[in-house]
Amino acid sequence: QVQLVESGGGSVQAGGSLRLSCTTDRSIFSINVMRWYRQAPGKRRDMIATITSSGLTNYEDSVKGRFTISRDTDKNTVYLQMNSLKPEDTGVYYCCAGTGWGDVWGQGSQVTVSS
Repeated sequence: QVQLVESGGGSVQAGGSLRLSCTTDRSIFSINVMRWYRQAPGKRRDMIATITSSGLTNYEDSVKGRFTISRDTDKNTVYLQMNSLKPEDTGVYYCCAGTGWGDVWGQGSQVTVSS
């Protein structure tokens, strides 16, 4: 089992942007889908963006039009570009690789949006 490595979190003011990254090595094979989750303080962990191995993307309504999930296969990295951030975007962001034999989770990355 490997731990996905997340980076790019931090603190920004409302309207700002951040880019999260989630990187693993090629020892994880047959990844069917990559997902980004967000867990707001005191709330459950919600799926906010997905990208399949074929490149199809889906977004939760609350982030649609503001967030973009993408992948770089050469770097074994999935990104979450977050624009026009709002205070309600504050939370811990987790990436998750769905392999077909089980999910592999990142450690989480804190994003704080103030106004």
